[in-house]
Amino acid sequence: MEVDILEFRVPVDSNKTVFVWDIPPVLTQDQVYEQLFHVFSSFGPIYLLKVCPNAPLHPPGFYAIAKFYSAAHAASAQRRTDGRPLLHNSTLKVKLSSKQAPHFLSGRNTPLSHARCLELANHCLGFNGWTSDIITLKELSNEEDGEDEGGVRRRMRFGCMMKLSFPQHGVATRGAAVVEETFTCTGPDVLLQRRCKLRRWVREKALVQAFSSVLLVLLGNGKVMVELKQTSDQSEAEETDDVLQVNEFPLSEPDEEEAEEEDWDLTVS
Repeated sequence: MEVDILEFRVPVDSNKTVFVWDIPPVLTQDQVYEQLFHVFSSFGPIYLLKVCPNAPLHPPGFYAIAKFYSAAHAASAQRRTDGRPLLHNSTLKVKLSSKQAPHFLSGRNTPLSHARCLELANHCLGFNGWTSDIITLKELSNEEDGEDEGGVRRRMRFGCMMKLSFPQHGVATRGAAVVEETFTCTGPDVLLQRRCKLRRWVREKALVQAFSSVLLVLLGNGKVMVELKQTSDQSEAEETDDVLQVNEFPLSEPDEEEAEEEDWDLTVS
């Protein structure tokens, strides 16, 4: 039986990326994206889909890149779509990437964003396949840090521990995070807004940390199993009265993963 393992990490392996070209300009770029997403998502969850216009020296049209979480899903999508009429009866070329990931990416182990974690979990397990609960959420510090022209500088720090459970699989894990922000406080409304923002962000970071220890085992019969990665941190925690590693983050807007911002030079001649 075929088995594939998905992690809640940004996929960087080349065998998870599919290229599509010879897309004629009979549809708009948005329409091409919508139809390709419908086609490829039927094979498995997609981390990234990009549709780009061909370079000026090439015939009018588009090319696309689809990046899957699973190498098996990418291979299946390539086999079953290459040379098939996918868009307006146009036969498209669909190939797996043969380009090796750059050296600086090969060892990268970037966790998925909070939104992507939820998307992948819901796709594979369903909305009722997992639950999350706050174990503790505390304001660790709220102190003045000098003054500037606009008002008083304040530094706020929150910590959170979350429990992530998969009831149907009898599996549970935890994640923890600490976030901090320094800002200019011009009034009680600003303080309230920052406090709410930090509380939300620290919950999301703790949940991401919990998902980072989860493995989704995809079986060939369509079933999904949930396992936990055994790490040195977990082993040490079991021996030290449930001490849990805490990740600390300076506050910034939660951006999409860096991989989505890579400069793809993939036009095919």
